[in-house]
Amino acid sequence: MTPMLGILASQISGHLAAPNSYESITTNTVGSGGTTSITFSSISSAYKHLQLRFTARSLDVDTNAFIYMRFNGDTASNYSDHYLRGDGASVSAIANANNTVIYATGQIPALNATASVFGVGVVDILDYTNTNKYKTSRSLNGYDSNGSGSIFLESGNWRNTNAVSSITLTTQASQGFAQYSSFALYGIKG
Repeated sequence: MTPMLGILASQISGHLAAPNSYESITTNTVGSGGTTSITFSSISSAYKHLQLRFTARSLDVDTNAFIYMRFNGDTASNYSDHYLRGDGASVSAIANANNTVIYATGQIPALNATASVFGVGVVDILDYTNTNKYKTSRSLNGYDSNGSGSIFLESGNWRNTNAVSSITLTTQASQGFAQYSSFALYGIKG
């Protein structure tokens, strides 16, 4: 591996994943009027890990909103997560246990935020086909609104050993995602 590829490679579960290890599975871009949720279904089991990349804005009637994530349509209280947040002036840490969703990301701009501001992020879903352990996710995301905004680092856990075959994303108040929000799912080769 050349030094440049070494710099570009990301650390995935103790192994380096070169940029050519990522294979596009599908992309969903929200059209006019928005959508209440995004679902990736019939996910192939051909990869070691999954990565979700997004640019998003919520339609929730608020300044910002969280993106919630569920696997395989499971609505039981077997999700947990932790996140760290910073906004340039303060920091905070939160833990959630026995939830019906994973807080897949920190906040993204919502309906009452500055117009045309979108949040961006990356969510890794590790060992998503391994039926011998619970599933773990990690994400890094944030947004800037001319000097205000936040950055988040999260980890999530789904206490289920089933392979992940679908991912559903919703917003905090379930009002959905604004037009031009885009979600791309990638498979990471083992």
